[in-house]
Amino acid sequence: MNYENPLIVQGDRSLLLDVHAPHAEECRNALIPFAELEKSPEHLHTYKLTPLSLWNAASAGFSAEDAINVLQKFARYDVPQSVTMWLKETANRFGKIKLIEGPTIEVPVKEGNSKKIEEKYLYLTADSLPVFKEISANNSVKKLLTRTLENDDAPDYSFLLKLTDRGTIKQLLLQAGWPVKDEVSLTDGEPLDFSLRETTATGRKFEIREYQKEAACALVGDKGPGTGFGTIVLPCGAGKTIVGMHIMDMLKTSTLIITTNISAVHQWIDELLDKTTLTSEQIAEYSGESKNIKPVTVATYQVLTWRPDKEGPYPHFSIFHERPWGLIIYDEVHMLPAPVFRVVADLQAVRRVGLTATLVREDGCEGYVFSLVGPKRYDVPWKELERDQWIATAECIEVRLDLPSTQEIDYAVAGTREKHKIASMNPDKLTIVSKIIEKYPEDKILVIGQYIQQLEEIVKNLRCPIITGKTPTSERDRIYQEFREGKIRVLVVSKVANFAIDLPDASLAIQVSGTFGSRQEEAQRLGRILRPKERKSRFFTLITRNSVEEEFGSNRQKFLAEQGYEYKIIRYDGELNLDD
Repeated sequence: MNYENPLIVQGDRSLLLDVHAPHAEECRNALIPFAELEKSPEHLHTYKLTPLSLWNAASAGFSAEDAINVLQKFARYDVPQSVTMWLKETANRFGKIKLIEGPTIEVPVKEGNSKKIEEKYLYLTADSLPVFKEISANNSVKKLLTRTLENDDAPDYSFLLKLTDRGTIKQLLLQAGWPVKDEVSLTDGEPLDFSLRETTATGRKFEIREYQKEAACALVGDKGPGTGFGTIVLPCGAGKTIVGMHIMDMLKTSTLIITTNISAVHQWIDELLDKTTLTSEQIAEYSGESKNIKPVTVATYQVLTWRPDKEGPYPHFSIFHERPWGLIIYDEVHMLPAPVFRVVADLQAVRRVGLTATLVREDGCEGYVFSLVGPKRYDVPWKELERDQWIATAECIEVRLDLPSTQEIDYAVAGTREKHKIASMNPDKLTIVSKIIEKYPEDKILVIGQYIQQLEEIVKNLRCPIITGKTPTSERDRIYQEFREGKIRVLVVSKVANFAIDLPDASLAIQVSGTFGSRQEEAQRLGRILRPKERKSRFFTLITRNSVEEEFGSNRQKFLAEQGYEYKIIRYDGELNLDD
């Protein structure tokens, strides 16, 4: 028992972190690999131990014993025995069921037809008879499995599984509480001879940072069974695109890259041409504007999930089979649309990597990412990269303001969604935006919001450019470029700029409204100003007091609190007092 320690471990597997205690920051960093942040008020942050957080940690080599050691090191009181037992039992489930190479079997083309074809099978193996029996009793799972015969050369406690059901079985078993360790070899795909440059096409020296190398190596491994798939978690501004290109260079194979929007497609292509020996003849864009397929193809999630009929097939899913891809990169994997998961389930023989700043998904599909794209292979605390100056130092400031008295009745009688809109579009926010911009004349500023009407009012007031989903691609790219070149100092953007947009000189962001309580959006928006720079970055959030926006705002901040960022809160009462 040590009353100065920062962590209280409770029997319900919740962890209370006293942020004012000695070693609180060290403890927070130690919890990141295996615990999830749930609440982050001023004094005590609440973390939760979950099976998925432990299995992600286990897949990256972080054992139950490692987690127990962290808890015991920082716990104020004795760690409950029930927690240590649960940690061991749950974390050790990872690896008890494996997928390994199986036989090729002749099967009839149709029942009653003498003609046969060869079909590839895998072995799904359990490490003990009780686990084997539990799988056998699962109605959803056993439909896909065939019992092996005693005289077969199969391993003990194993089933036969069709190769095509590889992804589906991993999903089903994860839902049943059994993460599958996939040790089946992956296909190499079509070779592609290229390399990374030492000097970029624009004449700058190009070096891969040590943590970027570590991230790529954690995914590629020795190229043997059990390697070549997974998720890499790095802050916005830390160079996830560079990690993706380094993986491409290590594998030298035909690559499909899928990202969030057309601007991100163009950025990927520009980066590939600038930092690799790939030529424009080897790279294609597959989007709503251009549909070409080459050895390296960059597509958008939107075009892949488009279909002419709401209940019909997705015509562009064919891209996944157009070439013998050796690598698929899912950029911003936390945004991977649910329909694409169906295809991902069929692509289990292809090396694949998900790149993201946060594994949080507001739709609760983190398990899909784990089982179909792959478990977390690499993570690093944001504050660690900030300390090493790989990302900018950032200050988060929340400005709370009252709702005008003329809107109080409308707010009181509105439903939850309308309440959020009224609070978000508080007209006094326009005044605060102007005051912040006036206060920081040296900064390049992004004003980010959810509601187009609100953003248009801000643009009218500031006389600055705006980018929304309706802005033509050519116009969007021109505005982004002028912002990078310093011709534009203030830029208003809708949520289309949340993801995969490189604006390296942006040093101040003002968030006037957001998507309810989206933690991933909060992380992404802060990421717009985290490119390394000499000036400190500032992230302002404008919140209407005593409204649902305040509640949603608290949820949005969880992820940033987990990474060690503190929100300074300012009350606006007609004057805006901002201390440097």
